[in-house]
Amino acid sequence: MNTKFRVGAVSYLNTKPLIYGLKHSRVKEDIELILDYPARLVSLLQKNELDIALLPVAAIPKIKDAEIFSNYCIASDDEVASVCLFSEVPIEEIQEVYLDYQSETSVALCKLLLQHYWQSRPLLLEADEHFIEDIKDKRAGIIIGDRALENLNRFPYVYDLAKAWKDYTQLPFVFATWVSTKQLPESFVKEFNEANQHGLTFIDQLTDEIPFTAYDLKKYYTENIRYELNEERRNGMTLFMKQLQQ
Repeated sequence: MNTKFRVGAVSYLNTKPLIYGLKHSRVKEDIELILDYPARLVSLLQKNELDIALLPVAAIPKIKDAEIFSNYCIASDDEVASVCLFSEVPIEEIQEVYLDYQSETSVALCKLLLQHYWQSRPLLLEADEHFIEDIKDKRAGIIIGDRALENLNRFPYVYDLAKAWKDYTQLPFVFATWVSTKQLPESFVKEFNEANQHGLTFIDQLTDEIPFTAYDLKKYYTENIRYELNEERRNGMTLFMKQLQQ
């Protein structure tokens, strides 16, 4: 290839295996890798500053010509641990909820669960970068990513959104998938999938190398996060996107 594909991924712990694979496979010669938080990736793809992104699924309908092209994703079959609603009071007593500005999908999932699963209608608040300190009394907040893992033992009530979705629908939840706005060569797609799979074989090495002590990363990578976009996970994603349109 003459021109490298611009690939965007989130810089959270959950993508480390996939990113490792991209950086240590043949496909690295064909890509330029850009790391940012989910909402920023959406913006970059909309502006045509990326060709491929590990995109929050709630944003896919907003991107012109966006298509899921890879067999890999960020998903959870039950508890995800890193996308939770944190509170000092039980769900039925929550009056306000801060919405984490970093992920549209997590916010959309929480809104859906509040309305249809928990049957609660708290006031929804836009969060700034310091919102975690304001989660107190009857004001809860969605925290995602590494910060969620760091706060799991800080609050008396932690509602795992992927677990709640599973209880509500009996299906897994897909948070992000590899999406492209370009027609990709079959040879590149094959190498891209192989690179993702390659990265998953290094989980033991990654857990030893990453200096993170707030949560058991081996458990996170092998029990909480699921990386293959299989049929059941696709069904969960389809249901979620259908409910978003209602």
